[in-house]
Amino acid sequence: MRRLLFLNGIKAFEAAARSGSFAGAGAELNVSAAAVSRMVHLLEQRLGVELFERKANRLAMTPAGRAYQGGLTPIFDALASLTAQVTAPSGLRVLTIGVGPTFAMKWLIPRLADFRIAEPDIEVRIATGGAAAPFADDWSCGIQLGDGEWPDLTAEPLFAADLLPVCAPRLAAQLKRASDLRGPNLLRVAHASEDWPLWLKAAGVARVSARGPEFQFYGQAQQAAADGLGVAMGIRPYIDDDLAAGRLVAPFALSVPKGMRWYLVYRGFRTEQRDFAAFRRWIIRAAVGPAGRCAARLPAGRSAPPVETS
Repeated sequence: MRRLLFLNGIKAFEAAARSGSFAGAGAELNVSAAAVSRMVHLLEQRLGVELFERKANRLAMTPAGRAYQGGLTPIFDALASLTAQVTAPSGLRVLTIGVGPTFAMKWLIPRLADFRIAEPDIEVRIATGGAAAPFADDWSCGIQLGDGEWPDLTAEPLFAADLLPVCAPRLAAQLKRASDLRGPNLLRVAHASEDWPLWLKAAGVARVSARGPEFQFYGQAQQAAADGLGVAMGIRPYIDDDLAAGRLVAPFALSVPKGMRWYLVYRGFRTEQRDFAAFRRWIIRAAVGPAGRCAARLPAGRSAPPVETS
C-alpha cells in the first residue's frame, strides 16, 4: 500500500514553495493564504519535519522543504500531463512548444512541414516563449538560448549561437575590410547590446560602435538588413536560410561565439511520452542537418574580406 499523507497539504506546500508565498499559493488553489498556511502546518506536523522557516516578510524553505519540493513539482507536472492526455478528445495528439518569435519564424516554422510528414497525427502548437518567458506548465518543451542551466529542467544542446554581420548583397559589395563598418548603419537588438562590441573586439576594430536603429527582436533587425537599411549582427541559426537563399550576405569570414547555445528544454518525465520523444528525435536530427549549418554566402566572384588583426 502507498503511504500518501494528506494530499491537500502536499498540494498547498508545493504551490507555496513554487510561488514563494502562501498568498500566491492561495490564489492558485482558490483558497485563502491562511488556509494554505494551516494545511502546510498540518503537513509538517504529520511529517515530523519543518518545511518552511517563517520569516517576517517571506518564506524560506528548509533543506527538507527544498528536497521535498524538488521531487513533488515533477510529480504534479506529470500528473497534469497524464490527466490532459486521458481527457483529450479521442485521437488528438498535441505537442506544445514554447519558443521565441524569431526562432519560430526563422527556423522552426519553415521546417515543421518535414515534421508533419514524419508525424502527421501530432498537432503542433507554438506558444510564446523566449529567454524572458518562464517555462509554462502546459509546454511539452521549449527552445531557449542560454547557458544550459535551468532549475528543474533538462536541457539538451541544439545549436551554437555564433555571431557574424549580415547585410543586403548590394551593401556587402562596399565592405572590403571590417573597418569599413564605420560607414553604414549598424543595426542593434535591444536585448543583445553586447553582440556588436563582442564581434568588433574579436575583429580588432577600434573606434567603431553600433549607433544605428534599434529593434526589439533579432528577426526585425535581420529583415531591416535584407531591405538595405544597414548591417545587422546575425545570430545562428536565424540567418542560415536567408544566407542560403541569397537574401542576406555575410561580408566577413569571422564568426564569433556568443557564449551561449540554443537548447531543447523540457521536464524529465516528458521522455516517457511518445509525441515528445518523436519531436525530440526530429529536432536533434534537424539541428545537425545541412540547413542547420549553412555556410555564409558571398557575392559571386568574391572571397571573404580580411578582418583587422591589430
